Amino acid sequence: GINLSSLAHVSLVGGMKVGGSDRVRSHLTERLEREGVEIVYSHAQNNLDGYEALVYTVAISDNNPEYVRAMREGIPCISRADYMGYLMMAYSRRIGVSGMHGKSTCTSMCASVLIGADTDPTVLSGAELSMMGGAYRVGESKEHFLFEACEYMDSFLDFNPNIAVVLNIEMDHVDYFKSMEYIRRSSRSFASIAGQGGCVVANADDEEVRSALSGVEPRVVSFGIESRDADVRAENIECKKGRYSFDIMARSEKVCRAELSVSGYHNIYNALATAAVALECGLGGEQIKNGLKAFTGAARRMEYKGECGGVPIYDDYAHHPTEIRATLEGARRMVEEGGRLWCVFQSHTYSRTAALIDGFAESLSIADCVLVCDIYAAREENIYGVTPEKLAGMIDGARAVHGFDEPAEILKRELKDGDVAIIMGAGDVWKIFERLDLK
Repeated sequence: GINLSSLAHVSLVGGMKVGGSDRVRSHLTERLEREGVEIVYSHAQNNLDGYEALVYTVAISDNNPEYVRAMREGIPCISRADYMGYLMMAYSRRIGVSGMHGKSTCTSMCASVLIGADTDPTVLSGAELSMMGGAYRVGESKEHFLFEACEYMDSFLDFNPNIAVVLNIEMDHVDYFKSMEYIRRSSRSFASIAGQGGCVVANADDEEVRSALSGVEPRVVSFGIESRDADVRAENIECKKGRYSFDIMARSEKVCRAELSVSGYHNIYNALATAAVALECGLGGEQIKNGLKAFTGAARRMEYKGECGGVPIYDDYAHHPTEIRATLEGARRMVEEGGRLWCVFQSHTYSRTAALIDGFAESLSIADCVLVCDIYAAREENIYGVTPEKLAGMIDGARAVHGFDEPAEILKRELKDGDVAIIMGAGDVWKIFERLDLK
C-alpha cells in the first residue's frame, strides 16, 4: 500500500536493508524494486529470513504468516503507525493532517506550498502527487516532516505531531468506532499530542471539531469561512467553472489572494488549513499563493483521466457521504447546459455501506445518472445484507451493475455531448478505466 511503501523508501534512504511482501504487483512495488527493495508477491514465513524486525499494518489478520513467525520467534513487531512515529522524531516541525475526509488533498496542498517555498520537506501522503513522483519524498532537511494521519484503529495516536491539523470529525470506520463520542475522544487525543509547545490547526466551521477540541492544551489556530472569529478566513469568494478564488485573511490582515487550480467549494477549507500550517512554518503570502496555485490535484482526487466519446471522465476516491456530496456538488458546476452528471460508485466495506446507506443515497442523488457497482469487501464478509441493488433502489433512476465490463459498456453506449462522468470509490473501481479506451 501507499503508506508502507513510503516507509520502505524512507528506511532505504536511511541506510537500512528493506524488504516487503504484497499479494499483487503494482506500480508502487515496482518502484521500490527499482530502488533496491526486495519484494515478494506472497505471504510466507520464510519472507522474514535475513530481517531483524517486522513493520506491519493493523489491517493484516493475526494469522498472517510473517506476523505469526515474528511473534513466535520474538522478532520485534512494529505497527506502521509506531514506526512512522519513531521516524518523524528526527524533524523539528512534524505536521500531521487528520480528518474523516480531505486528508490526502490537504496533505498534498501543504506539500505543494512547502516544496514550492524550497523548504525541502519529507512528505508521507495517502495519495500520489505529480511534483513528488509518487506519494512520498525524502528531503535532506530535518525541519519539516509532513504526513497524513489516518484515524483507523486509532493509529494516529501513535504519531508525534507538533502541528496537528483537524479538518473535520464525522462518523466513519464503523467497524472500529462505535459512537461519535469515541471519535471525538480520539480526535482530542490526537490534537493533544502536539503539547504545550505545539499547536492545533482546527476547522472552526465544524461543530464536532469545536466541541472535541474545547479547552485542549495546545494552542489552537482556527480556520473557517462562516466563523467570523476564525484565525484564518476566506473572504470575497468568487467561482469560475467550479474553481474558487478568495482572499486569505489572518485576523484582520490580508495574506494573499488565492486562486485554486482544483474544483470544489470544500477545497477552500483545505486551502485555509494549508495556509494556517504555512503561516505557522513562517512562510509568507506570496509563497502560499504560489503553492496553492501550483496544486493541480492529487491522484484519484477528481483526477482527469481522459475522454470517452468526447465526454470528460474523472477518477475520485470519495467513499463517505460527505466526500461524495462535496465532489458531486463541485462537479455539477462543470456540466454544460443540457448535459448530465454521471457517477459510477463503488462503496467501500459492507459495514460502512450498511451504517451510512441513507447518506450515500442522499449524496449520490446529486448526480443525474448513477451506476452502483459491487461493494468492495476489503477485510469484511457481508453479514449486513447490503447489496448494490438495495442502494440503487434508494436513488431515483439509479442502476445496480456488476463487474467492470457492464458499467464500462453503459458509459460507452449512453454518454453524450455535454455530460461529465466520475468513477468513484476507494476500492478497485479504477479498473473500469482500463475498459473505456480513453483518449
